[in-house]
Formats: sequence, structure tokens, C-alpha cells
Amino acid sequence: MATQFDYRIGDYVVYPAHGVGRIESVETQSISGMEVELYAISFQKERMTLKVPVSKVRTSGLRKLSSKDRIKSALETLRGRSRVRRTMWSRRAQEYEAKINSGDPVSIAEVVRDLHRQPEQQEQSYSERQIYQAALERLARELAAVEKIDEMRATQKLEQVLTKAAA
Repeated sequence: MATQFDYRIGDYVVYPAHGVGRIESVETQSISGMEVELYAISFQKERMTLKVPVSKVRTSGLRKLSSKDRIKSALETLRGRSRVRRTMWSRRAQEYEAKINSGDPVSIAEVVRDLHRQPEQQEQSYSERQIYQAALERLARELAAVEKIDEMRATQKLEQVLTKAAA
């Protein structure tokens, strides 16, 4: 069971479906006649605030930022060989979306690695580019928060790893 003290105001956290956010406040709201404590989490990029009941933190998948070791594992995943699957695109797209929404940086790195294309490689479909971009942004945001750099530098770092891996 989560307690009010699991996270503090100002902590960066990861919510699986939205990525990195910041705890802005702990609020008490009356919902159906019951007092419920909620974490208010802001996601700057999406200009969104999400409220998660303190009692539902574990089941919602909310977690602290990844450790440097977990991010290192994600970067190692990017250096690996991409897995080309011959299944239908709709099935692969569902798998990729599930990995992105898992919030796990290594799973997200698998999506980035598998959908990354060098300039000389064949063109991606619109939906492949969309999924690739979503995964890259999600991974870059967590890398930026963990390494305390801006998102653009984090994206550049990820792209450098991908380019070196392809060389």
C-alpha cells in the first residue's frame, strides 16, 4: 500500500502511459463522498496534469525515475541488432505501443532500435515514423531527467548511439 511519503513535491516520476512528469502537489478531494488523497503530476510537454490516488500508486504503474544502471541497459539495447519481425504491421504496431506504454526504458529502447532507420535505408511508413518518434521522445525524456540534461541533448545522445551501432 502506498503512503503519502512515497513521493515528495518536486520529485520526477514516470507514469507508464505519459512518461516523465513532476509531482506538483498532494491534494485531498472529495470523490463520491469519500476523502481521497491524490498526487497531482504535471507533464510539461503535453501541458497536462494527471491526478493519481495515493492508494493506487502501485497498481497505476507510477514509479521513480530509472536508475543510471537501468538507463545504461537501455543504451546497451540501442547498440544491439534490430529485430526484424515478419508479422503483420498491425500486430507489430500493437506490440510496439504496449512496450512504449509499459514505461520500461529497456522495452522502449527496443522499439527505438527496431524502428530506427539510417538515411540510406528504405523509407518508413507514416505510422512507423509516429511510433518511432513517440518512443524516442519518451526515452529521451527519461534520459534527460536521470542525467539532468535537456531533452534535446538527450535525443542527440540517443541518436549518436544509434548511428554508431549502425556503423
